Amino acid sequence: MREYLLTLLVAAAVTYLTAGLVRAFAVRWGVFAEIRDRDVHDTLTPRLGGVAMYLGLAAALLVAGKLPLLRSVFEGSDEVRALMTGATLICLLGAADDKWGLDALTKMAGQAVAAGVMALQGLVLLWLPWPGQTIALDPVTGTLLTILIVVGVVNAINFVDGLDGLAAGIVAIAASAFFVFSYLLSVENASDRALTPSLISAVIVGVCLGFLLHNFNPALIFMGDAGSMLLGLLLAASTIALTGRVDYRAFSSTDLAPALLPLLLPLAAISLPFIDVLLAVVRRTRAGRSPFAPDKRHLHHRLLEIGHSHRRAVELMYAWTFVLAYGVLALALLPLGVALALCAAGFAGLVLFVRWPRVRARLSAAAARD
Repeated sequence: MREYLLTLLVAAAVTYLTAGLVRAFAVRWGVFAEIRDRDVHDTLTPRLGGVAMYLGLAAALLVAGKLPLLRSVFEGSDEVRALMTGATLICLLGAADDKWGLDALTKMAGQAVAAGVMALQGLVLLWLPWPGQTIALDPVTGTLLTILIVVGVVNAINFVDGLDGLAAGIVAIAASAFFVFSYLLSVENASDRALTPSLISAVIVGVCLGFLLHNFNPALIFMGDAGSMLLGLLLAASTIALTGRVDYRAFSSTDLAPALLPLLLPLAAISLPFIDVLLAVVRRTRAGRSPFAPDKRHLHHRLLEIGHSHRRAVELMYAWTFVLAYGVLALALLPLGVALALCAAGFAGLVLFVRWPRVRARLSAAAARD
């Protein structure tokens, strides 16, 4: 655990320290986020924050490769090299989009290439766990599913990156749930503590926390597509490593809930961005517009319309992600009654806080009439 914590701190420190340098470079290079009708910010803010995240990722993995426990993740496997190759390609793609603005199809093609290269180098789904059995995947199917997962997660994170600190915070919470589950899985079953999904998740949390110090409202720098697409790829990589590398047949059903339930953790952890993407596609398609056409009806925009402040809207999105991710984790690791009670309490509290501005306005109106 100490080595994971050290890796996390290195990722956070390098990301934080380099973000200022990247910001100065972005200002000199003229890489600013446009001020559009659908955006919340009203001042020119530099982008390219994803470059600082990439540097934090590289530094953390370099340190992890020298540590006694985590060094085994790098030995006899090309997963880390595959991860860095994919991360490099997608960060370059995102930086190009931040500077020159690429069309949606070009970006999606680039995302698929980065995911495909990563899969061909070894970070790929090998099987799909299922209660009582494991479905083996042939190389072509595994590669195609890997590309599909990466592209889906990358675009989900990109869609949700609409408020200061929102995407980084959501991804940090999701990655922390990944880490808790994969680490506890190894502890409970006395298996190797040095796991690829645990390492990737710890690094994700670190780079997100380091960047949040520059990005929380009011943001000094935006992560841009270089950051949102990088985080999406890293989160997808941890998902692939978790669901494709851990053989659930090796674990007793008495230790965990039925095998299908823990497999819902990756989906639950990033369900909020996916729900946002799904609603956006349906909304735009019904209006006769392209699914990629931008609008101002994302979930965070609706929270602002209800009456929440910028920071409160972000905090509520954090809370929703936490309840969803750790709710599934609780269902997997705690007695069913306790887990359901915690989930119910969490959702009830969230619904109340989401509706609170309107409830307060109605109470105030009723008091004024009296």
